[in-house]
Amino acid sequence: MEKSADSGSNDGEFPPRKRLEAPNHRLIKAGIATIPDMETLQKCVAYENAHQNRTQILRRLKWKAEELREDEE
Repeated sequence: MEKSADSGSNDGEFPPRKRLEAPNHRLIKAGIATIPDMETLQKCVAYENAHQNRTQILRRLKWKAEELREDEE
């Protein structure tokens, strides 16, 4: 059986909880920087809104969304 409660289809080993609940700010920044696609980003935003709702983290996620959109063009 697969364990997929909080994992993405391509991101099963690094779900939003692991990206955003790291023990220090530098690891959270790295977790956000390595988000590969909009689907993963949306899951991270949803997780952050539901759990911590930290303004700085949401701002970084917004910047990452802008970066991903630019890469799509």
